[in-house]
Amino acid sequence: MDRQSNTNKKQPNNPLHGMKLLTILELLVEHYGWEKLANKIPINCFKNDPSIKSSLKFLRKTQWARDKVEDLYLEFDRKTR
Repeated sequence: MDRQSNTNKKQPNNPLHGMKLLTILELLVEHYGWEKLANKIPINCFKNDPSIKSSLKFLRKTQWARDKVEDLYLEFDRKTR
């Protein structure tokens, strides 16, 4: 059995399993843009001179903000399926 199949079996009900924060953020920015993203999740790294790099740095240190981003991604993912 290959490693990926084994990993997927460990968390089959977790839609975020295997998703990188970078990928999630890129998808959200592509879909909403920085301005709409800042309206949905009002944090400075989305409002003032936003970039992927600065947002990742903040989200990796701030669990509550990361939770909001992950929740928005899950909502987005449900709508696009």
